[in-house]
Amino acid sequence: MDKDISRSARLSVAPMMDWTDRHCRYFHRLISGETLLYTEMVTAPALVRGGALHLLDYSPEEHPVALQLGGSDPAELRQAARMGAEAGYDEVNLNVGCPSDRVQSGCFGAILMTRPELVADCVSHMQAECSAEVTVKCRIGVDEQIPEEVLPAFIETVAAAGVTRFTIHARKAWLEGLSPKENRDIPPLDYPLVHKVKAAYPHLHLSINGGIATLDEAMPHLEQGLDGVMIGRAAYHQPYDILGTADQRVYGGAPAPTRAIIVEQMLPYIEAHLTNGGKLNQITRHMLGLFAGQPGARQWRRYLSENAHVSDAGPETLIEALKRIPDAA
Repeated sequence: MDKDISRSARLSVAPMMDWTDRHCRYFHRLISGETLLYTEMVTAPALVRGGALHLLDYSPEEHPVALQLGGSDPAELRQAARMGAEAGYDEVNLNVGCPSDRVQSGCFGAILMTRPELVADCVSHMQAECSAEVTVKCRIGVDEQIPEEVLPAFIETVAAAGVTRFTIHARKAWLEGLSPKENRDIPPLDYPLVHKVKAAYPHLHLSINGGIATLDEAMPHLEQGLDGVMIGRAAYHQPYDILGTADQRVYGGAPAPTRAIIVEQMLPYIEAHLTNGGKLNQITRHMLGLFAGQPGARQWRRYLSENAHVSDAGPETLIEALKRIPDAA
């Protein structure tokens, strides 16, 4: 992979559990050739102790692609990061932002915002045997922490261990009292704090995440000096709206093929997946939002939702769904 990963990180699709699997990433890559794509979070214990190497599977076409790891044991993360680099990932990212109960009980994710020295130790170990760049995704703080104090201190401590690229979700995580879903929406956003941190550490590559739903909302952050923007749910639910002009607007390249052409480009990938024993809806569930906002979008979604799970469903199901879109041909 010879693309500059820092340049790719000007726009990225967030790691999202149960969503950004390899089929989703392949689909997104057809829409944008430049945007940095992330895996779902993979726990270091699953790789090191569980031997779940299938979690590292991806298609070469997905590059530039980053592996996100969850964990808090430096030695275990070191092994997992090495495995990720050996698998060919362009970046290995440490999750210091996920607020789920499962993550807390395992002492990783957002709870690590309270232990910056441990995070620094973890990334030092990861860098020791990882040829890919090691990065960190964090929150601005957790619970009763004061973000204006905590975030700069966290960044400084972890950067001293050698990390030069951070993605900051511009909300606190409330580990007591809010569900993981509520943590994505209820804590207020503090974009100005992230911009202040960038001004204080101009040598670091900082991306902002949280509440950004369109490219029109993303571009001012880049124009005002941030190095990157990470978009999550909007990129999943309206992938073409976000990624269709990303190569042109963010990277100065060409716009995406039409939505209908992208459907056609998915067909060989689907054929191969079915030949290997896969199911159609494992792929098409990620494609439901392709025509979001377009005439026929509801019929497209409905047809796929009702037919792609049938045991013998194949590429013809997708072609039939495409007939619900006026002028798709």
